[in-house]
Amino acid sequence: MTENRLLYEGADWDFSIIQRSYDAIEKIACEELGLEVYPNRIEIITAEQMLDVYTAHGMPLTYRHWSYGKRFLQHESSYKRGYSSLAYEVVINSNPCISYLMEENTATMQALVIAHAAFGHNHFFRNNHLFRQWTEASAIIDYLEFARGYIATCEDQHGAAAVERVIDAAHALSRHGVHRHGGARPLNLKLDQKRERERREHDERMFDDLWRTVPGSKPKHTSDSATERRRRLGLPEENLLYFIEKVAPRLQSWQREIIRIVRLIAQYFYPQPQAKLMNEGCATWVHQRIMQRLHETGQINDAAFLEVLHSTSNVIYQPDFDRPGGGPGFNPYALGYAMMSDIERVCADPTEEDRRWFPDIAGNGDPIGTLRYAWANFRDESFVLQYLSPAVIRQFRMFRLLDDTSDSALVVDAIHDDAGYRAVRRSLAASYDPALHDADVQVVDVDLAGDRKLLLQHRTKPGELLSTRDAEATLRHIAFLWGYEVRLQEVDTATEAILSTHTANPPPA
Repeated sequence: MTENRLLYEGADWDFSIIQRSYDAIEKIACEELGLEVYPNRIEIITAEQMLDVYTAHGMPLTYRHWSYGKRFLQHESSYKRGYSSLAYEVVINSNPCISYLMEENTATMQALVIAHAAFGHNHFFRNNHLFRQWTEASAIIDYLEFARGYIATCEDQHGAAAVERVIDAAHALSRHGVHRHGGARPLNLKLDQKRERERREHDERMFDDLWRTVPGSKPKHTSDSATERRRRLGLPEENLLYFIEKVAPRLQSWQREIIRIVRLIAQYFYPQPQAKLMNEGCATWVHQRIMQRLHETGQINDAAFLEVLHSTSNVIYQPDFDRPGGGPGFNPYALGYAMMSDIERVCADPTEEDRRWFPDIAGNGDPIGTLRYAWANFRDESFVLQYLSPAVIRQFRMFRLLDDTSDSALVVDAIHDDAGYRAVRRSLAASYDPALHDADVQVVDVDLAGDRKLLLQHRTKPGELLSTRDAEATLRHIAFLWGYEVRLQEVDTATEAILSTHTANPPPA
C-alpha cells in the first residue's frame, strides 16, 4: 500500500516531484513544528550558476567589481580540480525567501535541502531578533538592483577606474562600516533615491569655493574648541564608512553614494556571523526532524532515509583537534545540531543533572516551543551561555587550557565537574563574542577648520597590536577617501598609553 504514498522512488527527480515534496515538507513544518516562514521561491541552478552565487556572497545580483571575478576563478579552479565541492543549496534572507538548489542533487537531497533552507533557515531569518533588528528582507533585492544600476551609471559618467578605486577602498573598510547599536534603519529604495538627488542638488546650490578666500571666514579657536567640535561631530565614532560618507571634505556626491551602498550591504550581512551556530543548528535540526517524519509516515522509503542519515552525518561530523579540519573552533553544524537535540532531550526526558542546570525547561514537555523561543531570542554567544549542557560538554570532550606565557607548560584549568562545566561554557560563549573578531577602531578627532587631519584610535592592549603592514595598507585606503592625512594611534585601554602610531597621506591629485 505504500507505493501510492511515496513522494518519489529512486534518485531521479522532476518538477512534479519537487512540488509534491515541497507540499509534504510544508505541511510538517507549519502544522507540526509551528514554523513561521517568508513565502518561498525555489530555483534549480547548474554548477556554474552556483559558482556565480558564491561570487556574489550568495546574493542573486550585485554590482560589478574585479574582486568578484577573482573569487569566481578561485572557486571554479578548486571545484574543477576536485579540491572542493559545491553546496547542495544557497538560501537568501529575503522576502520571498530564495533557495537555490543544485540540479545535480538526487530527489532525496532536493527534499532535504528544501526542508533545510526553505523552512529551517527561512524560519530563523524571519524570527531571530538579530535579523529582525538589522535586516529588511523585503527590500534587499530591490536595493541590490538599485546599487548595480547606480554603479554602472557612475562607471559610464566617471570611468570604471575611478569607480573601482572608491569601491576598493570601501570594501577594505566594510567590516568597520556597520552600526552595532540601536538597530538599522529599514532600507527604502524610493527614499534613498530621493535623498541622493536632494544631496546632489544641495551640494550644487551651496558650494562656492570663493568663500574660502574671504578674510575671517575660518572660526576662531577657543580653549574648548576641540571638545566642542568633537561633540558636534558625534565623536568618537566607530562606523568609519559612515563618518567618511557624511564628513569627508573632498568626496563628490557619487562617491558618497557608493560608500553608502557598500556600507548598507555590509550592514545587511552584519547579523550572519553572530548567529551562524544557531542558524545552521536550527536548519539541520529542522531538516532531520522533517525527513524523519516523512519516513515515519511512509512518504519516503528506507533507501531515501538512509541517504538522509548519511548526508546529515557528514554535515555534523566534528573532527578531533589533531585531525584535518579539526581546529580551531567547532563545526557550527555539529555543535548547533547537538545543542538543539540536547534541548529536545532535556524538555522531554531530563536527568537529575538537567533539572539542576535547566530548571525552567527540564521536563516541560514542549521541546518544539522551547526551541522556537531559543531561535527567536538568542545569538550564538548568549545561546551557548544559556543552553550548553554538561552532557554536550562531555559529548564533545571539551576542556579549558590556561596558556600562561610565564609558565613553560600548559595547564588544564577546567575539567568535567560543576565548576569546570561553567568555566568551559563561559569561555566557549566568549569565543562567539563579535567584539573579539574586529579591532576596536574609532574616529576620535578631526579639525575641519584647520589641517583636517583625521585621528583614529585602536583601543587594545600590549601584545595585541595590529599588523603594521595591514594597518598601513588600510590607512592608505582611508586617506584616499578622506583626502587628507590620517593617523592611527594604538592605545592601551587600561593605561591610555600610546603603544604605536601609523600614518598615511592621500595619493597625489
